[in-house]
Amino acid sequence: MTTVPSYDEITSLTAYAAQRIPVAFEDINGHLNIRHYIGIASEGLDESLVEVGVATDWRHTQLAVFSAEHHLTYFTELHTGDNITVRVRLLGRSERAVHAVIYLVDETNQRVAYQQEEVFLRIDMATRKTAPWPAEVAEKIDARIAETDALSWKPELSGVIGLR
Repeated sequence: MTTVPSYDEITSLTAYAAQRIPVAFEDINGHLNIRHYIGIASEGLDESLVEVGVATDWRHTQLAVFSAEHHLTYFTELHTGDNITVRVRLLGRSERAVHAVIYLVDETNQRVAYQQEEVFLRIDMATRKTAPWPAEVAEKIDARIAETDALSWKPELSGVIGLR
């Protein structure tokens, strides 16, 4: 059984991609469609990476990230009208990759609804190949990892993905 962070624990992480779920995101089962969980989580991750030096407009920097692997866990349903945020916890970094966990938080009901464990790669967009993190970005990623390592709670991970 997966241990889900409490609302108090998860709110120790910065909120990104705050939004209210629109009717258009609902599926035939009456809850948020699976494709939107991944999309909203990705949007929040992108916002968080701006703070460590990965701009959303890579054309100016040639620095981008590509997702390499995901593990998705759904804890509760999200419905039209629910207010949600994304919370990101960077777990580790290698020369060319980062391991992270991304949470969708149901702010309306004050609970974690979804967890996306992910490994993403630093891509040099001029060559479209993996490349080492620039020193200043690596430094900021390491600082973010240290900051969240100091939190009183630890994320429960899948054990099937990670840095190699």
